[in-house]
Formats: sequence, C-alpha cells, structure tokens
Amino acid sequence: MKFTNSLKYQNNPVLKESFEFAVSIINYSELLEEKRKYILAKQLLRSGTSIGANIKEAQNAESKADFIHKLKIALKEADETEYWLFLCHNIENYPNPEGLIEKLNGIIKMLNKIISTSKSNSLIR
Repeated sequence: MKFTNSLKYQNNPVLKESFEFAVSIINYSELLEEKRKYILAKQLLRSGTSIGANIKEAQNAESKADFIHKLKIALKEADETEYWLFLCHNIENYPNPEGLIEKLNGIIKMLNKIISTSKSNSLIR
C-alpha cells in the first residue's frame, strides 16, 4: 500500500502502520454507516485517521520537544480510538472490530516506545 512519495518516509514503520490503520478505520466506519451507526462511525473516523496525521506532522517538528508533543497528541487520539472500538466490540449487532483493536495496540506500543526513547535521548520530561 502506497502511503508516501517521499523517500524520507518510506522506511518509517509507524507512519506505514498508522496509514494502513487509517484506511482500515475508513472502511470500518463506512460499514458502520451502512448499518446506520452514524455517531460511532463519525467518532471513529475522526480519531482513527487523526493518529497518522499527527504522526506525519511530527516528522517535520520544529524541535525534539515539538516532535514529542505531536506524538503525544497521536497517542491521545489512539486512546480515544481504542475507546470507540471497545464500545463497538461490546455492543451487540455491531461489526467485530477485533482486528482493528490488535492493529491499534501495535501502533500504541510503537508510539510509547518512540516517545520514551525520544524523552530519554533529549532529557525532556
């Protein structure tokens, strides 16, 4: 799946994973809309696609602190997305989001690791 034209970003796993996750969230949101579950579809679409957008924005941060801040925003969006996905998972008659929850867990782990490493490398707390 193509997610960038820039050679600078092509080997960036968190960018790739978050882009692929956003595509999956769009597809899942469309499925929810087909089932007339508009409110959760809208919430998931907004937060789930925002994760990758914030990660991409962090790649051009003005400083290490700005980079960490933008990744923390992505992590907040990931946490919100997890909330909506678990709601869908626990409501009868909703499509099963289990695969999305697993993908999101991987992204959250990557973000936590990148943030932690960036903080320790620059002594920003």
